Parts: sequence; C-alpha cells; structure tokens
Amino acid sequence: AVRKDIQAAMTDSQDFWPADFGNYGPLFVRLAWHCSGSYRMSDGRGCCDGARIRFDPERSWEDNTNLDKARRLLAPIKAKHGAGLSWGDLIVLAGNTAIESMGGPILGFCAGRIDAEDGSESLPLGPTAEQQELFPCDAQGACEAPLGTTTVGLIYVNPEGPLGTPSPVDSAMEIREVFARMGMNDSETVALIGGGHAFGKAHGACPEGAGPSPRDDPANPWPGKCGSGKGADTFTSGFELQWTPTPTAWSNAFFRQLLRYNWTASKGPGGHYQWFPDDTGPELENVSMLTSDRALKEGPYLQWVQKYAEDLEALNHAFSHAWYKLTTHDMGPSTRCFGKDAPPAQPFQFPLPAAPARLANFAQVRRDILDLLGTSKDEVVKADVFEGEPYYGAFFVRLAWHCSSTFRASDWRGGCNGARIRHSPESEWGFNAGLSDALQLLVPIKEKHGDGLSWADLIVLAGTVAVEEAGGRSMRFCGGRVDVEDGSSSEGLKFKFPPNNIGAARLKDNIRLLGMTLREFTALTGGGHALGKMHVERSGFTGQWTTDPRHLDNEYFQVLLGEDWETFNVTSGAPTGAAGEKEQAPLQQFKAKGKGLFMLPADLLFRTDPELAAISEEYAADNDLFLDDFAAAWTRLMEADRFSGPAGSVCEKSEDLEKDVEPVPPTSLAERVVPAVVMTVLAMATSA
Repeated sequence: AVRKDIQAAMTDSQDFWPADFGNYGPLFVRLAWHCSGSYRMSDGRGCCDGARIRFDPERSWEDNTNLDKARRLLAPIKAKHGAGLSWGDLIVLAGNTAIESMGGPILGFCAGRIDAEDGSESLPLGPTAEQQELFPCDAQGACEAPLGTTTVGLIYVNPEGPLGTPSPVDSAMEIREVFARMGMNDSETVALIGGGHAFGKAHGACPEGAGPSPRDDPANPWPGKCGSGKGADTFTSGFELQWTPTPTAWSNAFFRQLLRYNWTASKGPGGHYQWFPDDTGPELENVSMLTSDRALKEGPYLQWVQKYAEDLEALNHAFSHAWYKLTTHDMGPSTRCFGKDAPPAQPFQFPLPAAPARLANFAQVRRDILDLLGTSKDEVVKADVFEGEPYYGAFFVRLAWHCSSTFRASDWRGGCNGARIRHSPESEWGFNAGLSDALQLLVPIKEKHGDGLSWADLIVLAGTVAVEEAGGRSMRFCGGRVDVEDGSSSEGLKFKFPPNNIGAARLKDNIRLLGMTLREFTALTGGGHALGKMHVERSGFTGQWTTDPRHLDNEYFQVLLGEDWETFNVTSGAPTGAAGEKEQAPLQQFKAKGKGLFMLPADLLFRTDPELAAISEEYAADNDLFLDDFAAAWTRLMEADRFSGPAGSVCEKSEDLEKDVEPVPPTSLAERVVPAVVMTVLAMATSA
C-alpha cells in the first residue's frame, strides 16, 4: 500500500514544485541518497535511521537544497499511514520504489527505522559549535577524518572538484578518501555514482543561487533567485545538466558516454565548472558531467567504469548491493530488520554465526567462576592480593567492560557478542593490555563446558559474577552469545574511555555514542573503579581507588569528592594507546593528600564537571541508589548488542541460571517490539 502511494505520487506533478520530466522518481532517489549518505565509519553517525534530514543542521546543508520539497511531496503519505510508518522508512522506501519504477535494481528493504525527535544526534556532523569542538575542520574543503566529508555541509565531495578546482585527478583522490570514510570500496563507489546519475538532472539555472536555507528562513526556504525559482528556473547544486538522454530510465549510459567522448570543462549557466562532450547529437542534448563524474576515468576507478559500460548485469549487481549498504549501513545486524523484503545478512552487517542448539549449564559455569575468583593462578598471571587473599574479580570486570564498551548506538555495532576482544585489532589495543591473561585464566572453564559455552558468554558472565560476589545486586544473565573467527568486524570500532582526561565534552559525546545516559555511565565508572587497583604494566597507572578493593559500594564517590588531590607522577612504559603505542614516562595521575588512594585523570571529571559531579554526589550519599543504578546500567550494557527487531532484545525474558538453559526461542516482533499498528503498516509497505 505504501509503495502504491509512492508510485502514484511520483507522476502527480504539483504546481509548487513541478516534476522534472514529469517524474519525481529522481528527486526521491536523491532524498534517500542524501538522508543516508551522511554515514561515516569513524563513529557510525549519520545515515537515515532517525530521519534527521528533517531537522537542522542536516536540513540546511548546502547539499540538501530543495529536499524540503521532496519531503513535502511525501508528507500526505506519511499522514495517511500515521505512526506506523516512520519518516526514515518512508524516505528509503521512496528511493527504492523510485529506482524500481524506473527499471533499476534493488536488493531489498530493511524496515524498522525509528524517527528521532530532533536533530541533536546530527550536531557532531556540523556545522555546529559541537562539531567544531569535537571534530574540528581547520579548512573547509580539506576536512579530515573522523569527519566524513572534506566539506562540512556536503554529503560527499565538492562536485566541481577540490576547493572548486576542476581537476579530475585530484577529485578522484578526494572521492576515494571520502567514500572510504563511509566504508565503500572502489567498485561500490563507481556503481553508486554512475548508477545514481542514471536518473534525473542537476539544477543551476543562473548564478544567483537558491536563496536562504531553512535555518535562515524557515517560512520560505530556498525560494530560488532564478526567475520563478522552480521548473526550468530551479537552482539546487549550481550545475545545469542531465547525465543521460533517458533520465527516468535505468541504464549504463552514464558509463558508456563517459568512455566514448572526450570531455572539456567550462562554466555552465550556474557559474560553476562542468564538463561538456566534444561531440553533438540527439543523445547528448543537455548532457554534461560533473568534475566528480569525469574523475571516474582516472586511476583505480577506470577499470570499474569499463566493466559497467560493457556489462549491465555487473552494474545491476554492484549497484543494488551498494545501494542497500548505503541506505542500511546504520541499521546494525540483519536481526534488527523487519519485513519479508529484507535480504539475507550482508557482509557490511557482520553477521554472527548461529548459537548452538543447547547452551551450557550456566549455574555450573557460575560456580566455576566463583571458585576461580579467589584461587591463585600465578603460573598464568599473579592475582591482586588484598588482606592476604588472592583476587581476580576486578580483572574479569575489566575484561567484560572492555569487551562490551565498544558498542555504539549510532549504528548498532560493537559490544561483546562475538568476543572480538580475543582477536586483532582489539587484542592489540593498548587499552586492553593484560586482558589476554584474563582470557587465559578462563580457558579451563571454557574447555570444561565445550561448544555450549561461547567465549562471549563466558566473558560477560565472569564479569557479572565478579560484581555480584563483590556485593553487587543479583543481575540477569542472558546466554546465547556466539564467537566470531577473526577481528574483521572490529573495523572502525575503538575503546572510547581511556584513563587520561579527554575533556568533559568528548567524554559526554562518547557516553552518548555508547547509548547510555550520564547517570548510567557514572554508576558504571564508580562500580568499576571501586574494585581492584591500577597496574603500571597494564594501564601505566598505579594504586587503588578505595580502601576495600574487593567490595562494591559507593566509597569511590565518597573518596573522590571528600579528599584533597595532588598530582602524582608515575614512571611507566605500559601501552596506553588504541594501537598499543608506548606512552613515555612520566604519566600524571592524582593521589589523596596523606593517603594511599589514587585517581586517574579521567576520574577527576566526575568531580569537576557540574553534571557528572551532581550525580556523583547523589551516589556518595546513597549506597542503595548506587547499587541499584549500577546493576541496571551493567545489565543494559552487557545486553546492548542482543537484538530482536528494531528495538527489541532477546533478553527480555531472564535466563534461569539454575538449569540447563536453552536458547531463547525466536519471537515475532508483534510480541516483542513493534506495536500492532506499526506491524500492519510495515507489512503493507513491504507488500507489492
């Protein structure tokens, strides 16, 4: 039903924004492309889940000029189908439907996007004060990673060429860099650019421009300063061209023409350089290219242009897969997709293996872990000793924390499911120094329980048991995690919480990226640092945070807020960087005046930042509140990557640790996640 409504809207030209060639299909493709194309691998931000293109800053980006009209065209469809159809799903489905209706290939549709309430999650994309503080760009047009583009406010690159210079060679280099930042390889890049430009046209009817953006004039954004501002007078990108002679029909003509003709740069009516063919004829009427198109004849891209020009089926395959990746990159594992049109898990979704048919007896695993906590295994690694007793509990808490805290809520990647911490690159991160010894301590338990006990489950359960044994609340454990065979799915992930002071703004941004609240993260920090001590050979720092490092309570906060702190230099050659680089001595931490208690530079943020300090004060005054909040936050983090549909979890029913536990049976989204009205509309959206 939704598809049929989109198809009807595509050819129903409206006076407020007349359709090019009588078809809004190319406009809907552009809307879906630009909603999705903001994705960046560095932190998983961007893309169309949330549909933040409706809000500033994205809605006012120069590259999104006039896409408010596309959303206006779709608004009646959104209103008709109500809350069960998100803007994110509608935008992507409109792009898919447009491509299919014009004869193009589509791999499938992953439904289940959830709309954001505002554009706050896009603030780090810029241009904003937050972006400039966290991810500064010193020169527009030359922005570097972790930013996704070279120019803040553009989806990819300047189509005229770097800094407006029409150099195909330089443009090709820039394209390769920027598309790599969003996780695209050369074949995908060429297929997306040439396939996308099979449709529609660019608009630059005069040099005067589009007028003020929605940020500057919300009531009448982008009215256009060329004549009527619409139809033949439209100004969007500043380039006036169509790429092929059949702009509402899928073909590989873009590639054939790019190779067949020589192209010369000169300024078009919009005042920007574009490339014109050295020949004339009916098929070349109004046809020209952008510098970023002409760049595809350069370097590593030429082979793919030649392939797609010769082989339409190869283009069909490459484009359909690259388009699905483009529009689905932020949806996480395929288990978050809803609907029968979702294809099998794709490589970019890093599919996990199936869980075993029968899981381990977690009650027995729990007892084995408890026995290990206080048993010295000096042949593996020396235990911490407190009051004459060996103690490994804090070691296992750190292991579970580091395994799980790679999770990022931006694109639902990371977490401990898969146990990637055992493999490179995570095993080589300096922040994970020493954790291979923690894994080695657990080997006998893993071998005892065999294939029914994954490393991922063992790591999480070891940390959970250690917390409970130290005095924490009894917590739910949800088994059924699996292990990956290598670390390839760690690409782009990083440990976000180093011991040094990274500043309150970046710490809070990393907390948001983890998908946690400031309160949850404060509780986790206080609990993690209540236990054990620092080790020079692992973190580069020394000492213990509390007077009783085997007991979980709110003493960390009382010490942090109640003591006077002075700087303390520690000599260390321990690796503290994400790549295992050596930090040269001395490192600076803090020591309580007159006492043998220590804090990390990062700890002091929970005393000096007003928001974090306010939470710390609450926990310092109320141990029960702290223990309750810590247990809830720990469970949430450990289960953050256990997906069942767009918003559900396989862990909604707790496991019984006293019995042999079978895997949680698959459950429909109707029971777990999506309200009935949402299921109904999504089912209609994915039907013919």
